[in-house]
Amino acid sequence: MYVKKNFGLKSILRFSGGHLVWLATWAIGTAVLYQFTGLKDWMVIPWLPLSVIGTAVAFYVGFKNNSAYDRLWEARKIWGAIVNSSRSWGAAIRGYISNQFRTEKVEDATLRSLQKKMIYRHIGWLYALRSQLLIPTQWEHVNQGRLVAREAKRRMKHWGVGLFNDGITEDELKAFLPEDELQRLINYKNTATQIIDQQSQDLKELRAQDVIDDFRHMELQKILSDFYTFQGQCERIKKFPLPRQYGSMSFVFIGIFIFLLPFGMVSEFAKLGEFGVWLSIPFTILVGWVYLMMELVGDYSENPFEGLGNDIPMLSLCRTIEIDLREMLGETELPEAIQPVNDILM
Repeated sequence: MYVKKNFGLKSILRFSGGHLVWLATWAIGTAVLYQFTGLKDWMVIPWLPLSVIGTAVAFYVGFKNNSAYDRLWEARKIWGAIVNSSRSWGAAIRGYISNQFRTEKVEDATLRSLQKKMIYRHIGWLYALRSQLLIPTQWEHVNQGRLVAREAKRRMKHWGVGLFNDGITEDELKAFLPEDELQRLINYKNTATQIIDQQSQDLKELRAQDVIDDFRHMELQKILSDFYTFQGQCERIKKFPLPRQYGSMSFVFIGIFIFLLPFGMVSEFAKLGEFGVWLSIPFTILVGWVYLMMELVGDYSENPFEGLGNDIPMLSLCRTIEIDLREMLGETELPEAIQPVNDILM
């Protein structure tokens, strides 16, 4: 998540500067051919049909960008709900696990140990879920052709998950799950799912021991059900892409428009005189760049769990929840909140 109020010129050029090279080459090449060859008669596209194409492309790309933003914002709302429910889970565990319904009282230290185990396991679930959501899918940029994949890896290193220790999830799981439990759960295909199931099994055991009553058992189980819902919603966004008829066809339409653009620009500006042919070059680059940026913004926003700078800041949210829950347990030696690096909060 980009945290500065505005993108600087350097950031914009770093994001799209490579495209300016071929845009400029195409605009200059077209102007040179128009000016110094005998192709002026056919190197002309009337501005009216070109503007119609540009308007249609803008509507299409706008729809794609709106859909991409919806996916991004929905992902953020899901993680906001995870934050709220995690705090409810911590408060309920501390308030519900007690001696209130037992004939033979359990030592306070044992109760605190049970509370800590359940809360720590939930923190482990957070980091496991984050790790699973960062596994690349085949339609994400890092799994595309050589140039796109190489650029995606570079962006990950400078603006994405590469900014932080990639082994952070493994370290956190070791800290929050018992060794024997970790070795068993980590081998499942969906570790996060099995962690919640383990929580459910422990609740059943606590109910059998009368550490919680039926009502509290049901309330705690409902919170676990909410976590399953949030996890499923995240997995839906991760594993179902923006439909490719929208995601990829907008790229095709942008390419067609930019290909035709200088033919309309150069003939239109030539009406101003000989200098108008050269004046068409910067305007062709500018208009083409605007359309290209609209495409890139949508393209890099449609996958909010991709490990790039536009992602939901899951690591920061996990750390925030961890700090809140450990403070509930009375702990004082707490980790620092995740800080932005290169103006990106992950």
